Amino acid sequence: MSATRWTPDDIVNLDRYPIADLANPERKALVERCRRSLDSDRYFVLPEFVRPKALAAMVEDAMANRSNAYANRSFRNCFLQRRKDASLPEDHPRNIFFDSGIHMIAADYFAETAPLKVFYHARAVMDFVAETVGLPKLYPNEDPLQPANVACYEEGDRSEWHFDSDNDFTMTLMLQAAEEGGEFEIAPNMRTKTEEHTDILRSVLKGDRSRVVRVPREPGALVIFRGTNSVHRVTEVRGPKLRLMGVFVYEEKPGVIGDPEVNMTVYGRTGREEAA
Repeated sequence: MSATRWTPDDIVNLDRYPIADLANPERKALVERCRRSLDSDRYFVLPEFVRPKALAAMVEDAMANRSNAYANRSFRNCFLQRRKDASLPEDHPRNIFFDSGIHMIAADYFAETAPLKVFYHARAVMDFVAETVGLPKLYPNEDPLQPANVACYEEGDRSEWHFDSDNDFTMTLMLQAAEEGGEFEIAPNMRTKTEEHTDILRSVLKGDRSRVVRVPREPGALVIFRGTNSVHRVTEVRGPKLRLMGVFVYEEKPGVIGDPEVNMTVYGRTGREEAA
């Protein structure tokens, strides 16, 4: 793995995205453009958000930790539930199940000096993200496993249609694309906090693509989307080349530690073993 002493300036492509310069009118325009996209499309994509050297180092670190990736396999519905509801019709979205499988490299396998972690903890990144998603401030998640991790998609892996649980937004960074497959697809506005659009959601789950958007994302692209109200998936990966994606979890208040049961499901351990 790289021994480079990384700084945020080494990692973020500040030439294209001047997020650290609060007085720069280009930064203000960028934030406004991202917020408009989130409001209208429920996602935005920023290509080449990290510099090529930093991106290569992130891939190197992920590949060095490939053997530590936990095989997360599940048969579930789009609400991440693993049991059917006998009180509902068989074709209700809560009773439509899929096989999913990815490999997750937890945050604690990456050194604090690794570019993935330096990027995650950069105040300029956190402040920029907070502004784009409409929050006053963001804080690092303090769980040992969750804050900055890598999802590895091997041949045959896929993440089927699902909503994210309760985060206000989802933030990912494409590190490496697969040879084939591994496409990110999203169907925006499938539910609100008070209402599920059952008929529309059912049609998407059963193959209707009229509301599905395939989001282009090359290596180095930052993607933020409203995953709690937009059902989304990653299609099956084909070929030996891994699809590698950085996943980042921020919080609206300091000191948040993740649920051990969630960690056991996603990473195969609670994250509390080391402290025991």
